[in-house]
Amino acid sequence: MQHDSNKRDLLIRQGLKLTHLRLMAALDETRQISAAATQIAISQPAASRLLAEIEQIVGMKLYKRHPRGVILNEAGRLLGERARWMLRALDDTGRNIVEIGSGQRGAVNIGAVTGPAIELVLPVIREARLLHPDHDITIDVDTSDKLAEGLLGGRLDFYLGRVLPGFDVSAFDMRLIGDEPVSLIARSGHPLMGRADVSLQDCLDYDWVMQPPGGLQRYTVDRYLLENNYRPPNRVVNSTSLLMMLAMVTRTNAIAPISRAVAEFYAGPDGLSGRIATLPVAHHIAVKPFGIVTLRGYELPAASAGLHRMLLKRLDSDTTHS
Repeated sequence: MQHDSNKRDLLIRQGLKLTHLRLMAALDETRQISAAATQIAISQPAASRLLAEIEQIVGMKLYKRHPRGVILNEAGRLLGERARWMLRALDDTGRNIVEIGSGQRGAVNIGAVTGPAIELVLPVIREARLLHPDHDITIDVDTSDKLAEGLLGGRLDFYLGRVLPGFDVSAFDMRLIGDEPVSLIARSGHPLMGRADVSLQDCLDYDWVMQPPGGLQRYTVDRYLLENNYRPPNRVVNSTSLLMMLAMVTRTNAIAPISRAVAEFYAGPDGLSGRIATLPVAHHIAVKPFGIVTLRGYELPAASAGLHRMLLKRLDSDTTHS
């Protein structure tokens, strides 16, 4: 028993502090000393001194430098990963204390890319509001890279999206859902609407409103056109704003590729009440599969775990009835 007690709190007794953990967590996430220093609001020289202290405390090197930043070795990755989990647990504890003090029964912070937000998250949130009216639910709708950063940074409990290149896939777990189909939309009075012989080539003669180059949906559409021997649209307006895309489509003859779930929502009575419609072309464009993404080894807070179970139940029900 004495031997076990000597192991307890060893790193703390050797001088490891919360600031050290924050730096290692930031370094594990950014892989750059300057970026890690900025994240925890200290100077780069101070971060370098803290790293030297950490290596002295653990008794070994934790990283090596390279032109684009640093590479953590096995010990560095282990400490950085555990630091993230410990800090996340402290954040959850603080959140639970606030909930107790304010009388709330739980808080949920989730994210989603646009299509799954409309098709899956929205109906589950409606159900959750009926079952748990005191829960404080926050949903962040963004691109997968921003959502992954939010998950790693502790701002999100889980998200519906993808794990893109550039992220360490070993940090995540994913329940795969499927592809995200894309539709081309235009205003209901568009010259192409109602034509029985409309083709994708006809669509390319009009202005298009699209996600800027570099986005996953834009890449998917550009690649579809290339692989099917179509030239790009003559004129393109680039926008990251779904609101701006819809505004341009409803007020001009522009055409926009958007998630099919979003297109169906806005074309229906709950959306823009028929002011937009889907063009009967390019039915096979689909962004690569998405899923429910969680941190590996992380136990969701009770309220978020409940919403997560509701999502899984809905997915299982949809699979059964499909």
